[in-house]
Amino acid sequence: MKNPTIKIQKTELLSDNWYTLNKVTFDYQKEDDSWITQKREVYDRGNGAAILLYNTQQKTVILTRQFRLPTYLNGNKTGMMVEVCAGLLDQDNPEQCIIRETEEETGYRISKVQKVMETFMSPGAVTEILYLFVGEYNESMKVSDGGGVAHEEENIDVMEMPFEEAYAMIESGQMQDAKTTILLQYAKIHQLL
Repeated sequence: MKNPTIKIQKTELLSDNWYTLNKVTFDYQKEDDSWITQKREVYDRGNGAAILLYNTQQKTVILTRQFRLPTYLNGNKTGMMVEVCAGLLDQDNPEQCIIRETEEETGYRISKVQKVMETFMSPGAVTEILYLFVGEYNESMKVSDGGGVAHEEENIDVMEMPFEEAYAMIESGQMQDAKTTILLQYAKIHQLL
């Protein structure tokens, strides 16, 4: 992981209230071999995983809807976001995480997932790697109503909708979540439904 053109000089902890915010001072060697010093704030919230659940027979997908404070603070009038199921890895590997989160959030107990990609969603400020998955579901896998877990204070609405309706939300502007847009486009390109 060592890049000889980057030298970390100092890392200062600014906050560790919910996740970790550091101020990093580093030297960066430019292409002309000169060095510059830069300072950046870096937010570390851990890595996460997300999944698009799809039903090939019904041609439906499972999405979630929940309040997201940062979007509300930045112009989303209701603060509500439609998204694929997602969660932080904590101590799990990505596959274990997304299987756990799927049951907690959507009420579906799945055992098989397909990894699509790994992506940095906001690489200018956030360290998070997001592992993206797709997985098939059917009614026999439903074990609860979902909605999240109480101790995490989650209040999640589970939405089953036709794939084409969900996909149309991208063009209409109703779909504003990047991970969900990526996974819906993946499903379209690879003709999963």
